[in-house]
Amino acid sequence: MTKPKVLISDKMDPNAARIFEERGCDVDVITGETPEELIARIGDYHGLAIRSSTKVTPAVLDAATNLKVIGRAGIGVDNVDIPYASGKGVVVMNTPFGNSITTAEHAIAMIMALARQIPDANVRTKNGEWPKKDFMGVEVTGKTLGLIGAGNIGSIVASRALGLKMKVIAYDPFLTEDRAVEMGVEKVDLDTLLSRADFVTMHTPLTDETRNILSRDRLENAKPGIRIVNCARGGLIDEVALKDCLESGQVAGAALDVFAEEPAKESPLFDAPNFICTPHLGASTTEAQVNVALQVAEQMADYLVNGGVTNALNMPSLSAEEAPKLKPYMALAEKLGSLVGQLAHGNLTKISIEREGAAAALNGKPITGAVLAGFMRRYSDTVNMVNAPYLAKERGLEVAEIRQSREGAFNTLIRVTVETEAGPRSVAGTLFGNEAPRLVEMFGIGIEAELDGHMLYVVNDDKPGFIGRIGTLLGDNGINIGTFNLGRRDAGGEAVLLLSLDEGLNDDVIAKVQQVEGVNLAKALVF
Repeated sequence: MTKPKVLISDKMDPNAARIFEERGCDVDVITGETPEELIARIGDYHGLAIRSSTKVTPAVLDAATNLKVIGRAGIGVDNVDIPYASGKGVVVMNTPFGNSITTAEHAIAMIMALARQIPDANVRTKNGEWPKKDFMGVEVTGKTLGLIGAGNIGSIVASRALGLKMKVIAYDPFLTEDRAVEMGVEKVDLDTLLSRADFVTMHTPLTDETRNILSRDRLENAKPGIRIVNCARGGLIDEVALKDCLESGQVAGAALDVFAEEPAKESPLFDAPNFICTPHLGASTTEAQVNVALQVAEQMADYLVNGGVTNALNMPSLSAEEAPKLKPYMALAEKLGSLVGQLAHGNLTKISIEREGAAAALNGKPITGAVLAGFMRRYSDTVNMVNAPYLAKERGLEVAEIRQSREGAFNTLIRVTVETEAGPRSVAGTLFGNEAPRLVEMFGIGIEAELDGHMLYVVNDDKPGFIGRIGTLLGDNGINIGTFNLGRRDAGGEAVLLLSLDEGLNDDVIAKVQQVEGVNLAKALVF
């Protein structure tokens, strides 16, 4: 088996390359290339490990014909076109926890520097002054800290601030009341936070919803004398408005580690009063740089070698331990999705994935992804688990996931149902010996069959002599039958026939099958 090949295109700890090699990947470390050089090279690789320098643009992704995964050693993925990567079926991972403590500590350091005006005092003292009377600071004890974003880094800042005897309030649309209690913070809306906070720290990604979240209007209507810290992403604050508010005294101080444009060689804030800045140092500690490099190598190698998915931004997580257990379920799910996708007609608006028995106890997201990957091949031949959900969303397909605690006739069962113009149509399957996928039901008719290779699907009237007529026709056309699989609703009623064949059927043979007495529908299938 050919080893997966990985390119490390940005500088990172050399132990990352060692981990890739130890886990069964070939790795090249080639940094500092131009976009054109990367485009010329990337087609040879299955994995791309980056930091912030490499820009993964649509042009790069178009050239990356073998790429399966991009790993960002760090949190921010502004340099990766994630929607385009998803459309290409490429997993995008980051390492959200490797530099969390480092970034949180930098935010706390910024709070203390603002409170005591340390940078300005340092400069003037070194210049031979003794400006003791010019620097009247404030204590942080008893002050209110407002968190904008209460995820991993925000929660660490909260714990440190509570240790400093601050009161902590938080705005985060995804923060639950239970989690707020667990963190020891008060959940509030954004306007309330800005009206009450003495200090604000920001811990949210840059999205269309968060861009300039601290707008001119919000800054001007915030609590007078507020102090603001941003060690998250540039672009979260209207920098021109912040300068004006610093000059007016509405904002008593601001400390930024990130800017809307980086490197920030120029900024309207540089000559603003009570302004502190650092050159994007949030993750710049020895420990953090080592951690994110090792973490991204472990995650990418697990995916390329074992199928494990960790910290992916465009695909459900699937641990390396879960992957072997889920593999046969995902194979079954993909075949069921493919079957219903090949058989359903017309405009489909909804697909439901139901899990019973042992399947109900498993991580359902990868199973749903596998169903969609099989189903969406009715629209595209370049579909996988990464881009299938995006393609389904583009087509307005509603996806429902149902977990049944009951156990029916089978120890484990996956049922896929689509809503068609003629009503719901469902297929169901199970695993034999916990590993062999089997179809056990089609459109309410019990049938046992393997879904593999070339097959012929026939709906027919249950009449004597029918099987013989089909077999004779296929034999006369040089088509060898592998297996015969039969099912029917009632004696003499509607029946289903699934044949596995040694080769595919052309349109001419399908037309002949359609003319056989008793045939209501005939269709060639491929798995």
